[in-house]
Amino acid sequence: MNPLKPGNAPRTPWIVGVSGASGTPYAAAVLRALLDAGEDVDLVVSRASRLTLLDETGISFRDAHWRDDLGEWLARGADGKPGVFGVDLTRVRYWNAGDLAAGPSSGSYPARGMLVVPASTACVAGVALGLSKDLLQRAASVTLKERRPLVVAVRETPLNGQTLRHLVTLDDLGAAVVPTSPAFYAGAAHIQDLVDFVAGRVLDAAGVGHRLYRRWEGELGGAGGGE
Repeated sequence: MNPLKPGNAPRTPWIVGVSGASGTPYAAAVLRALLDAGEDVDLVVSRASRLTLLDETGISFRDAHWRDDLGEWLARGADGKPGVFGVDLTRVRYWNAGDLAAGPSSGSYPARGMLVVPASTACVAGVALGLSKDLLQRAASVTLKERRPLVVAVRETPLNGQTLRHLVTLDDLGAAVVPTSPAFYAGAAHIQDLVDFVAGRVLDAAGVGHRLYRRWEGELGGAGGGE
């Protein structure tokens, strides 16, 4: 499969995998920022993440209605308030996590790289061990073997030795491990600011431009108490 965009330019998306860890607002912020940057996105939502999304937002993510459900999800603020953001989903393609024949399961499928956000410890283990039990893990394995950028935004605390070893393995394989740890120097005044900081760091690791947080410029007191 090699879908083309207008002007015969090849579509080369970022693959975004959403695992079952708590932290669906992080995924939403990353997806919105990618689309705002004009990037194409291939989305894989794991079976476990659907339960987390339902628990954290009340949204049921359904294959047959994925566009409506995704639109409702991405429009929500991190505090759960609906209709906060406007989102254009024309650049999004959705793949069922059980479809191991999907485009992202092959190294010949064009992709810029993959962002796994949030990444559960089970997902981290599966990717580190090369299990490929579903499309999310398979796409991550493909990303590594093709030497494309892989960013893993792990969301768990505390981390046991086994998970730490898996994270070191991913680092050794070339992945960027980004803990979902917000900083406060950017002047966070709202939960969305903290979420956007983490999302911004994920995008930094992938080399995608954004304006999600105020960057450190070497001057103390720059936060100014937020806005």
